[in-house]
Amino acid sequence: MITVGFDLDMTLIDSVDTIVDSLVAVVQERGKSVDPQAIRDTIGMPFPLVLPTLVPDDDPEELLAAYRAHYRVHGVPKTKAMPGAIDAVKAVRDAGGRVVVVTAKQGITAIGALKAAGFVFEDEDVVAEVFSEEKGISLKEFGAQIYVGDHPGDVKGAKVANALCVAVPTGPTSAAELLETGADVVLYGGLAEFRDWFQGWLAAR
Repeated sequence: MITVGFDLDMTLIDSVDTIVDSLVAVVQERGKSVDPQAIRDTIGMPFPLVLPTLVPDDDPEELLAAYRAHYRVHGVPKTKAMPGAIDAVKAVRDAGGRVVVVTAKQGITAIGALKAAGFVFEDEDVVAEVFSEEKGISLKEFGAQIYVGDHPGDVKGAKVANALCVAVPTGPTSAAELLETGADVVLYGGLAEFRDWFQGWLAAR
């Protein structure tokens, strides 16, 4: 059976505005400030890693807890699917394949965001709080042949799993950077192009 893994933020779901809004709100509540563009530039990376850089004069563990609480209440319900994302998942399932999600996002928010955006996944098909090469370990356990993502860390994860890396330049990383990192395929138009590419890939196997 074909197994295809997808990254979450800015691959399957458009979460950038909700992430930015929640972090800005929480930081402001604590009497501090943060650059919204700097947050956007880190989308796809684990927040525990980037928070000390984004808000260096705050306690990162307390800030992370406050952000996650705010985001679950105010951000998750507003989550939207990326253009073509629901059909991309359906394309794999239509072919009898399995779809899994492997993300750096926290588990409870990842599952909630998927539901809010209109996706249907079993909890066991969602692996959370893994990044870059760690994603590859999970993908390998699933036996994934393809991993789709928008970040250089996703490319690295695919390589660890010996999976074909299909990249979409819908996050903060350009198509050129994704190719330079080692992406095997770039869908320049995002997941709206996935079904045609996937059907072609299946036919050529």
